[in-house]
Amino acid sequence: MRIEINAEHPEPRKIARAVHALRSGECIAYPTDTVYGLGCSIDDKQAIESLYLMKQMPRTQPLALVVPDLSGISRFAVVQDFHYRFIKRLVPGPYTFILEATREVPKLLMMKRKTIGIRVPAHPIPVALAKELGAAIVSTTASHPAEGDEAIQDPDVIDDRFPTLTMVLDAGWGAVDPSTVIDLTTQEPRLVRAGAGMDLLEQTFGMRRPLEADE
Repeated sequence: MRIEINAEHPEPRKIARAVHALRSGECIAYPTDTVYGLGCSIDDKQAIESLYLMKQMPRTQPLALVVPDLSGISRFAVVQDFHYRFIKRLVPGPYTFILEATREVPKLLMMKRKTIGIRVPAHPIPVALAKELGAAIVSTTASHPAEGDEAIQDPDVIDDRFPTLTMVLDAGWGAVDPSTVIDLTTQEPRLVRAGAGMDLLEQTFGMRRPLEADE
């Protein structure tokens, strides 16, 4: 089911309807400041399994968490002082941070090092969803093998490719660049994946895309 929603001022009743679906163990699609995401509640392990199945992903492929603010990051990830100073300059924004997971993160979502990817998008819809839910949204890019695993921009195509979704929140076409992934479990922040927001990273912290990405 595709539901049109205002990208800048999402209608509260539509947010409430989507959150009801999340609390009921359903999966939805929603826009972010980068690509469209597929998501479910962190509190529903069966829904998390459904995300893996609908994207045909191996269980070793990590999923990320979407939270509404910095306090949400601290709830699900261990944030040291130097992490906080780094993150504070980049959120909300198109960045996913890899951090040590807290006990509130199900083992199903943890990577081998007991870490988790987590982000605060600069987009009113996912922020409103996470706030209303009162928990993290487990998220993965809305991509499908039929599309060559690239992010699907058109909400109509997302609705068609993933018939098991309860709803698609349609705020217009999405972007193609995913979030930039930064590992903060090492001594120095390490760029894992270059995506949206790289200009700010380079200007502020001197982090650059890998050379092969520039060629």
